Amino acid sequence: MSEAQDISSKLWGMANELRGTMDAGEYRNYILGFMFYRYLSEKQEEYFIDNDILEAEDGKSINEVYREEATGDDLEDYLEEIAGSLGYAIAPEDTWTTLMGKIHDSKATAEDFQNMFDHFEENAKLNESAKQDFGGVFSDINLNNSRLGNNLATRTKTLIATAKMVNEFKYYDEEGHDILGDVYEYLIKQFASNSGKKAGEFYTPHEVSKVLAKLVAANLDMGQETFSIYDPTMGSGSLLLTVRDEIPNGHKKGRVNFFGQELNTTTYNLARMNLMMHGVDYDNMTLKNADTLEQDWPDGLDKDGVDHPHFFDAVVANPPYSQNWDAAAGKMKDPRFKDYGALAPKSKADYAFLLHGLYHLEEDGTMAIVLPHGVLFRGAGEGKIRKALLEKGQIDAIIGMPAGLFYSTGIPTIVMVLKKHRDNRDVLFIDASKGFEKAKNQNILRDEDIDKIIETYKKREDVAKYAHLATMDEIKENEYNLNIPRYVDTFEEEPPIDIVTLSKEMQETDKQIAESEAEFLSLVDDLAVTEETKGTIDAIKAVFKHD
Repeated sequence: MSEAQDISSKLWGMANELRGTMDAGEYRNYILGFMFYRYLSEKQEEYFIDNDILEAEDGKSINEVYREEATGDDLEDYLEEIAGSLGYAIAPEDTWTTLMGKIHDSKATAEDFQNMFDHFEENAKLNESAKQDFGGVFSDINLNNSRLGNNLATRTKTLIATAKMVNEFKYYDEEGHDILGDVYEYLIKQFASNSGKKAGEFYTPHEVSKVLAKLVAANLDMGQETFSIYDPTMGSGSLLLTVRDEIPNGHKKGRVNFFGQELNTTTYNLARMNLMMHGVDYDNMTLKNADTLEQDWPDGLDKDGVDHPHFFDAVVANPPYSQNWDAAAGKMKDPRFKDYGALAPKSKADYAFLLHGLYHLEEDGTMAIVLPHGVLFRGAGEGKIRKALLEKGQIDAIIGMPAGLFYSTGIPTIVMVLKKHRDNRDVLFIDASKGFEKAKNQNILRDEDIDKIIETYKKREDVAKYAHLATMDEIKENEYNLNIPRYVDTFEEEPPIDIVTLSKEMQETDKQIAESEAEFLSLVDDLAVTEETKGTIDAIKAVFKHD
C-alpha cells in the first residue's frame, strides 16, 4: 500500500468514528473541505516564504510574523496583494495554523470556524478574475447541522475533532513529494464506494478514466505548447486530471488548461478542490456550475443570438446514462444539434451529451465518452443521429467494456471515440468485455486490459474474437446498427465429443451407482426392525428397487 493510501485509510477509519449518525456522503463535505482549507492556508505560507514577503526570525513562525505584520491598515494591503497572486487570501486570525493553536490551547469556539469560512468568502471577492474559482467553495460545510451534534457544544466538539484529524498527517512522502492530491483522490474513491448509486454523480473509476485519457492522447501533436481538455459532466474532476497524466509534460505549469461543467453544486465544489489540490493553478482552470444541455458552455449565445463557442483539443465525458432532458422542438435550431436530423429522446439524453461534446471539439481533436449499449442500436431519433454521425465519418471507434465497473450501475457500457473530420468512414469495433479482474464489490480493469485496448485502437487492425475494422458497406448492410456482436464474433466452439470415451465413462458411473446402492441397502438390512421403523425401512427399499 502506498503512503497516500495508508493515510487515506487511516483518515477514513477516523472519519467513520467521528461522523456518528451522519451519512458518509454528507460528512465527506467536512473532512474534504477542512483538508482543502488547510491546503490553501499552508500554500499561502509558502507564498510568503518563496517571494520573500515575510521571513521567520527570532524563533518565530511565519504565521506569528504574519499576525504581527498584517494588522490595522496594513491588513487590507496584505490581503489584496495575496489575493492578486493566489486568487484568494486568508487573514492572520483565520489561518489553519492559528486555528490549530486555539485548539491546542482549548480556546477554539464554533465562532472561530464560522469566521474562518465567512472571511474567506469575503476575501474571494478581492480578485475579480478568481472569484468564480474560490467563491462559495466551502458552501457545503454547514456548521449548524444537527447531525454534527444536538447542541452547540457537541457540534463544536465534532468540528474540533475533525480539524485535529485532518491536521494529524503530513501530506508528503518520505522523498518529500506532495501526496495531498492523492490522499484527497483516495478519499473521494472511498466515499464513492460507500455511496451506492449516488457515486455515479461524482466519480468515474480511475481505470475507466485511464482508458478515456489514453484514447484522447493516443495521437497527440508532440510539438503543441498548450493542450485544452473539456469535460461537460465533470463530477469531481478526476477524469480531467487523469487526462493530464497522459499528456507529455502535462504537469508542467501552463501546459494543460482544464475546462469543465457540473450541474450538482456540491460535486462542482469537489472538482474545484480536487484540481487545485493536484497542483492546478486557478488561472489554468475554468469550471462552471450549470446544466450543460440547457446552458451551452462556455459562452453560448450573445445578446444578438450569435454563438461564440470554445473548441478543445480533447473532450472526455461519463454523463448520466439515459437521463431525462428538455428535448423541446426549438432545440433543433441549437447549433450543437441542428445538423443531425433529430433530437435525442426526452427520456434518453445520451446523444445530446455526445453531440454537445463533439460540437466543442477542435477540428483535429479527439473525444471519448462512456455510454450505455442502447445508443448502438436504438431506433427513431437516435437511429437518425447515429446514421448522420456515421455518414459524416465522425465515429472512430466503439469499445465494449466489462459489466460491473462502476459504483452506480452494474450494466455493461461502451466507450465511443469520435473525431470531427476523418479521411475515411470505417469504424473500429473492440470487444473488451471479458478483459477484467473480478473483485468483491465491482470488476476492475487491469493494466494489461487497458494496454490491450489502447494498442488495438492504435493499430486499427482485426484481432480474432476481439476487434474488427468495419467498412461503411458493412455498416450499411447492418442498417447502421452498431451492436458489437454484429462485427466481432466472440463465439467459442465446444470441443468435439469423444463418443467412445463418453460411453465408457457413463458405464463406469452406472457401475459406481449400483455398488453404492447395494452398499446402502446392506446397511439398511442390518437395521433393527421395529413396529415404528418397519414402514420407513420398506419405503427406503422401495426407492432403490429395480424392475
